[in-house]
Amino acid sequence: MKGGLILACAILLEVAGTTCMKLSEGFTKLTPSVLIFVFYGLSFAALTIALKFIDLSVAYAIWAGVGTALIAVVGIAHFGEPISWTKAISVCLIILGVIGLNLTRASH
Repeated sequence: MKGGLILACAILLEVAGTTCMKLSEGFTKLTPSVLIFVFYGLSFAALTIALKFIDLSVAYAIWAGVGTALIAVVGIAHFGEPISWTKAISVCLIILGVIGLNLTRASH
């Protein structure tokens, strides 16, 4: 449980860092540009701590997969990116993959 909460924090921090990449407009805005490194540094630190409780392969796949799915949602909801059936199905497949990894982890 503790590892899962730390991993969730790592994912949210990674999403915040990636969102700041877009907001920085190619490093032309100072605050979001600095926050990229702050959020990613904290994300990697939290991911490293989560690895004390969760297998590397599972933790990293969940971190990357959930982060990717959340960023797709942020892009669509906040930045007005277009959504297509292909994009929607792909995000659903990522989520199914994360669920599958969690089921594998639970069966250990």
